[in-house]
Amino acid sequence: MSGPLSGIRVLELGQLIAAPFATRLMAEFGAEVIKVEPPGEGDPLRKWRKMHEGTSLWWYLQSRNKKSIAVNLKSPEGLDIVKQLARSADVVVENFRPGGLEKLGLGWDVLSALNPNLVMVRISGYGQTGPYRDRPGFGAIGESMGGIRFTTGSPDSPPARVGVSIGDTLASLHGVIGALMALLRVKTGQGAGQVIDVSLVESVFNVMESLVPEYDLLGEVRTRTGGALPGITPSNTYPTRDGGYVVIAGNSDPIFRRLMTAIGQPDLAEDPGLRNNDGRSKQSAMLDGVIADWSKTKTVEEALAALDSADVPAGRIYSVADIVADPHYQARDMILQAELPGGTAVKMPGIVPKLSDTPGEIRWQGPALGAHTDAVLSELGLDPERIAALRAKGAVA
Repeated sequence: MSGPLSGIRVLELGQLIAAPFATRLMAEFGAEVIKVEPPGEGDPLRKWRKMHEGTSLWWYLQSRNKKSIAVNLKSPEGLDIVKQLARSADVVVENFRPGGLEKLGLGWDVLSALNPNLVMVRISGYGQTGPYRDRPGFGAIGESMGGIRFTTGSPDSPPARVGVSIGDTLASLHGVIGALMALLRVKTGQGAGQVIDVSLVESVFNVMESLVPEYDLLGEVRTRTGGALPGITPSNTYPTRDGGYVVIAGNSDPIFRRLMTAIGQPDLAEDPGLRNNDGRSKQSAMLDGVIADWSKTKTVEEALAALDSADVPAGRIYSVADIVADPHYQARDMILQAELPGGTAVKMPGIVPKLSDTPGEIRWQGPALGAHTDAVLSELGLDPERIAALRAKGAVA
């Protein structure tokens, strides 16, 4: 394996989205990720959303580059295997409800005693402490209580979902950031391992910009505004003649002047009252109307061509079909060709971020349940007879 995380061993004790997405990112950049799954059905993600020959397409993406071992955590032998793996791991990532690993005898006190340099990423709905710690929490709840759903959608409709599991993803990213910071401390000899406590709610809340000081000092409660960006003007979604939409962000002072010139409004470009954002925001409805009057005379392509010529940030709203067909996505290796079991070709998303010297790579798609059980147990020193005996007892599969 190559990549900046080559030589780092990650033990995944997670299911579905938050913990597995974090470990997927690590695996793409060279970490050896050993995913522990329950025998039988494995991670429930294997059966989520759209399927191909009985396995979720999401699974193949979410679990690429990982090793799957099927271990029964309800058996003493299975628990002992996890403890042995934790001894040599650099990172453990889990998303049990707080206290879940402790009930199994795999809590931080146990694993850190086995491996003082271990970094443990714990992703949960509300965090490991606080009055809500014991509540079940999924990404949808994190998005709701973190504030993003209250601000998503149109003002005349109920709060809307972003469209993807953004709460889980944000928690994953915070988990990876925390793990890398903690690993840096260990690898540079500055200290021992530690716990990274990641809450779904707090991960969403962390990206909610100036929500709190606006409320505290001004009494303002940010709410749903559709495609507009209140307080930053003009920035909105505008209709076109062919029934489409363009998103235009003319919100810096020079860009605003270029935008007004491009749509045939030179007087507004030079209006002293519109020279700065605070003045423009006071007249946002008027400016949005002027821009919409112009955009409705253009097709999407015509509008984008005019705005691009004027060096004004603008774009169409992409569907997945637009993304897959887009030459820029293709040039950046963001649409990659993969192969599923049986030889079926399928497009998959590429890797982010782009590292110049040690880029990430895809070595295989999500594996079959227990595909690496024998290999991983052999590395622990178990001979084939011992592995067969564990399998016969139902400790592994």
